[in-house]
Amino acid sequence: MQQSTDAMPDAPTPAHTPDDPYLWLEEVDGEPARAWVDARNAVSEAELEARPSFAPLRGRLKAILDSKEKIPYIGVHGGQCYNFWRDADHARGIWRRTSLDEYRKPEPAWELVLDLDRLAQQEGENWVWAGVSWLEPHGDRVLVSLSRGGGDAHVVREFDLKACAFVAGGFHLPEAKSDVTWLDRDTLFVGTDFGPGSLTESGYPRIVKEWKRDTPLDQAPTVYEAGVEDLAASGYKDTTPGFEREFIQRQIDFYTSELFLRRDGVLLKVPKPIDANAFTVRDQVVIELRSDWEVDGRVYPQGALLAMDFERFLAGERGFAVLFAPSPSTSLDGATVTRGAMLLTVLDNVKNRVVELRHAQDGWQARDVDVPELGALGVSALDPDESDHYFLTVTDFLHPTTLYLMQAGSDQREPLKAMPAFFEAHPYTVSQHAARSQDGTMVPYFVVMGRETRADGANPTLLYGYGGFEVALKPFYSGLTGAAWLDAGGIYVLANIRGGGEFGPRWHQAALRQHRQRAFDDFIAVAEDLVRRGLSSPRHLGIMGGSNGGLLVGAALTQRPDLFGAVVCQVPLLDMRRYHELLAGASWMGEYGDPDDPADWEYLARYSPYHNVFPEQRYPRVLFTTSTRDDRVHPGHARKMAARMLEQGHDVLYWENTEGGHAGAADNEQTARMYALTYTFLLEQLR
Repeated sequence: MQQSTDAMPDAPTPAHTPDDPYLWLEEVDGEPARAWVDARNAVSEAELEARPSFAPLRGRLKAILDSKEKIPYIGVHGGQCYNFWRDADHARGIWRRTSLDEYRKPEPAWELVLDLDRLAQQEGENWVWAGVSWLEPHGDRVLVSLSRGGGDAHVVREFDLKACAFVAGGFHLPEAKSDVTWLDRDTLFVGTDFGPGSLTESGYPRIVKEWKRDTPLDQAPTVYEAGVEDLAASGYKDTTPGFEREFIQRQIDFYTSELFLRRDGVLLKVPKPIDANAFTVRDQVVIELRSDWEVDGRVYPQGALLAMDFERFLAGERGFAVLFAPSPSTSLDGATVTRGAMLLTVLDNVKNRVVELRHAQDGWQARDVDVPELGALGVSALDPDESDHYFLTVTDFLHPTTLYLMQAGSDQREPLKAMPAFFEAHPYTVSQHAARSQDGTMVPYFVVMGRETRADGANPTLLYGYGGFEVALKPFYSGLTGAAWLDAGGIYVLANIRGGGEFGPRWHQAALRQHRQRAFDDFIAVAEDLVRRGLSSPRHLGIMGGSNGGLLVGAALTQRPDLFGAVVCQVPLLDMRRYHELLAGASWMGEYGDPDDPADWEYLARYSPYHNVFPEQRYPRVLFTTSTRDDRVHPGHARKMAARMLEQGHDVLYWENTEGGHAGAADNEQTARMYALTYTFLLEQLR
């Protein structure tokens, strides 16, 4: 088949980029823009919601989302298990707690801590839960974050866990993209919108202050100030008893940062590589490398995890132990710390395994943990200051997630909870394949399909990808996908393209900035391989992606319109000329490049979907979905792309939820409707 670059048009140069006629659609709540959105929503809803399959599908998806049999995932604090829960009776959700012994029971008795539905009604606010920041260890206060409509900006309010009430006159921050952490019961590190000049170009806090209780925020002394062009600045505290330390982090961009230890009021720079992550584990510093690091004549490889005594490291010594070294098929997927151990989650050809590490006088000791050898594993500490217990989740495409309790040093698993099966698994099978990309790189992908599926090219197939920000896509169980797609006769495909983190930093950096086209080539190669295998054909092959994945499917749409029968483009990034000027877009220039730099714009212009859609080309039908309240990826991207394609005469549907933030939906009802619209569209186009 024709290679992807053959179908790419010549890129416009910056000097000849035409004026944007749809800038008015970037006015999120502008009257003309909202009128346009309302009109497009009406068209999409009139068509898709009229389909006989829509209402039953929405009902089934809503029942899955509202199921009281789902796993109530918990975090343990002060000996109590806390859970945030949504169902049909609690649309916005409740925050509740119980004991671990009670949690072990099939039907735990929960104590209500905060009812978000009641709070929203009492205060006349559209509150969406945004999480909490804990006073550690064993503190009786938290900072509750609440979002209006689901955006990244939130209000922060102090909450008393004993009284189950907000603290009158307590710490309070107005709506902003704030970053707060406790130093002690009466002191916070705060980064927020302090007024003009206090935010970075990306819209995040660049100033960290130390805020004492009962003092005005504007009188809080400044601890650190990053540059306007940086991504953000933040402060945090390692609360491990006996090893308490305060840190300030300057996040330069997504992949580079500086870390400072605050000791006796002085900031001491931690001498890590600028693109490495570093954190402390008791007396050790642990460093995760994104690039090769040559130290004292030894080269530590990209993707490795190193450790040594923290104080000696600050003093200039470099005697590292290598806790993990990557191979061509393995990468580090995560690290979790318990009281006496560190647990590494490793990806091996996009399948997880777990390694337990213990630090002794003679160095680090490692052992493989006996865990299921399938799908995706998740590890989280129960209470790292007090316990060696941890939670393990096990899941894959066909088997619902099971939650176990384990203890470092043992392979015994205590089953705690299991998600119910929302669709029958036995009719389906999972396989892993690899496609050869344009430059010869082999790109793995998973296929979930019926056991009786015939390779006749007539199967409705949905290809999903992301390919950015070092995010790894792993096998997962989704009742929504099973009910809406697999049970309707569809094939589901998950592509592990470059730009993601499936094989560590090298896999991500292979598609960074000027190399982004490789991610698109990988995705197209998987699509072509599906056609070659006879699993589908362009008439029956659809693609879907959100956020950076929306950029991915937008590029695939414009570069290979002949290869697909339908496209779902969710909360997408599409205008690469202006993305850095919209909301958090400036923070992504480390990923994509700077459109104001002619050299960067030269390659950005070659794939920017908004600049590469033309009236004379024939495109598959597209459904764009986004959210008015998405304050991360501007809804103007989807609005403008849809408007341009409609003006050019292409067949496009557009649907914008008025709530939901970057997730696209704020509650189960909205989520069910959004995905019922999405899968109704795909089935109509691809059958």
